[in-house]
Amino acid sequence: MQMHSIISKPRLTFWQLWNMSFGFFGIQFGFALQNTNTSRIFSTLGATPDELPLFWLAAPVTGLLVQPIIGYLSDNTWHAKWGRRRPFFFVGALLASIALFLMPNSSALWMAILVLWLMDASINISMEPFRAFVGDKLDESQQTAGFAMQTFFIGLGGVIASLLPMIFTNFLHVSNEVVNGAIPDSVRYSFYAGGAAYFLSVLWTVLSADELPPEDVEKFRMEKAQRRGLLFSLKEVFGGFVHMPKTMVQLALVQFFTWFALMGMWVFTTPAVAENVFGTTDGKSAIFQEAGNWVGNLFAIYGGVSALVAFILPKLAHVTSRKMVHMLCLVIGGLSLISIAFIHDKNMLMLPMIGVGIAWASILTMPYAILAGALPAKRMGYFMGVFNYFVVLPQIVANLVLGPVIKHLFDGHSVNVLVMGGVSMAIGGIVTLIVSDSAKKEA
Repeated sequence: MQMHSIISKPRLTFWQLWNMSFGFFGIQFGFALQNTNTSRIFSTLGATPDELPLFWLAAPVTGLLVQPIIGYLSDNTWHAKWGRRRPFFFVGALLASIALFLMPNSSALWMAILVLWLMDASINISMEPFRAFVGDKLDESQQTAGFAMQTFFIGLGGVIASLLPMIFTNFLHVSNEVVNGAIPDSVRYSFYAGGAAYFLSVLWTVLSADELPPEDVEKFRMEKAQRRGLLFSLKEVFGGFVHMPKTMVQLALVQFFTWFALMGMWVFTTPAVAENVFGTTDGKSAIFQEAGNWVGNLFAIYGGVSALVAFILPKLAHVTSRKMVHMLCLVIGGLSLISIAFIHDKNMLMLPMIGVGIAWASILTMPYAILAGALPAKRMGYFMGVFNYFVVLPQIVANLVLGPVIKHLFDGHSVNVLVMGGVSMAIGGIVTLIVSDSAKKEA
């Protein structure tokens, strides 16, 4: 059963949508640097391909713990000056920026893993309230446009962040080689730039966007006072899992197949390209670092494509349906991942990244737009946090099973994981057809 807010929300202008979404430009700097370079950093510090998924567990596990708690807390926060979500934007951005400065200075594998925990937890503190921000401020008829604007900034931030190591290496002539076991300077400087971009972009949204107050502020404060106490809060946080809307349960299955594929892509693209195209598995070699830079270029392509496609998706959804658009995009992305196994020329790898970018644009837009109209307004942040369990759980499963799979079934060949992920993503697209979406037409 769909539940909608009673309050009539004002229609926002293009620039208001821009300001409220601009923080995602910085957030994606964090995610893109993490997704593009974490396996590279781990490999440089001595990790083998079958160990990578286990070390990556830090990222989804922190999301599992942080997301619903932050969503719950932000639902139950109101400050006359700073609003409901913006305090979390700011704190998360500050902590994530610190983590981005620390990550490339890790001198041992265990240090990099610990910083990954801090980085992912901090990114989630600022990111999850951003998803609820759209539901707070926008009428349902504008919500797909709101999520599409976020996707545009995610794509734009991803392009620049993914290209940074190549830019520092090729244009600023910064060293891209491992010296005495340390992370290359090109990667270090990229993370420094990312930390600054993250903080300043989120600060822009904090200072330029406003928030709608609760319909009855005094009633809100009274209800908040009644909910005080650790036991009550824990019951609220975890009790909502049994009250998920039907649409959310259906989307959970789609998310499982989708994010299983994405985690495999993020973890194994660098070693897969290094072996399948550049002919090396030595994480400390110069040619492996060159492959790492090239993967940054490839990830920039899918981020750039997603930024452009984001504005087309609402139009396509208007003439077809949101779930039909999502199904097509996931199938395209899945087939693109599968094709990587058959490509041995680095330039030709750009073609499947276009398909991955189409899928990425929809992944960041359509499930959230479909879900937002099915959620109670007062618990928007909480349920968005719960929904992201179905983003992190498949990543945890992937990290637990892919190590043994690549070691014992794929004989250490990382590219086979990308094929497996492509099949999974295509299945997710087909499953989308079962999702219920009775939304208003997008304007």
